[in-house]
Amino acid sequence: MPGPRALLGLGLLVAAGGARAAGSCLSRGWGRERGWERARCRPHRAMHRPSAGPLRFLGQEEAQAIDQELFTEYKFSVDQLMELAGLSCATAIAKAYPPSSFTTSQPAVLVVCGPGNNGGDGLVCARHLKMFGYEPTVFYPKRPNKPLFEGLTTQCQRMDIPFLPEFPAEAALIDELYGLVVDAIFGFSFKGAVREPFGSILSTLERITVPIASIDIPSGWDVEKGKADGLQPDMLISLTAPKKAAMHFTGRYHYLGGRFVPAALQEKYALNLPPYPATDCVLQLT
Repeated sequence: MPGPRALLGLGLLVAAGGARAAGSCLSRGWGRERGWERARCRPHRAMHRPSAGPLRFLGQEEAQAIDQELFTEYKFSVDQLMELAGLSCATAIAKAYPPSSFTTSQPAVLVVCGPGNNGGDGLVCARHLKMFGYEPTVFYPKRPNKPLFEGLTTQCQRMDIPFLPEFPAEAALIDELYGLVVDAIFGFSFKGAVREPFGSILSTLERITVPIASIDIPSGWDVEKGKADGLQPDMLISLTAPKKAAMHFTGRYHYLGGRFVPAALQEKYALNLPPYPATDCVLQLT
């Protein structure tokens, strides 16, 4: 197993200074029991008037159907939505965990990426975190042989973001080296048993004490039922709309990201999305 210096990728260029978290006003109060409360900051206009009713939590098939319509009917491309999703994740992380809040000498973040689109979101997130003044390190054990993912990997490498050759086997080592872990392993398409090496990875992550930020779904969870004895992240970033598993999330920060759902599609599926503040691409739900 590589030593701490190899894990942190020392010797690479270090971004100068810490970027301030984008935005200064967090809108809170949208949940299953409380209605939307206006953010106590400058007035803003929503993209559209939200539909009446509570925020909708999607089942797996509904989430897949919305994704498919974005691709086929609205002609979004996979890489286009991935870029917007990854940027939203990095922005939400910067709001919840600004670089100045890290107790480590550097705002070091470990981004663990899976083999699918959730992993691609993680690569985009890592790139933007680097631009925001963090020091991300990526673990990406199963890399698809596709131009999109190869390009995202190259972008991170060219920006001096180190990739770990092995995953730290000891939870204590992760706690020592990093102030945050981004879980970008499995998304809302996940079904069935977790295969290796991700089973061992999740087992290690369940024992760490530093915060975990999960992208869209905590990895290993049933998309609709959650998993009480699985990974328990401190932060969940729901993309497009929250999935039913998010109703079982008990961490401190729940954000909504991916401000790209057309109004007609929101109305068709009765998503009842709350308005995003000003020009923000993320919204704090709890």
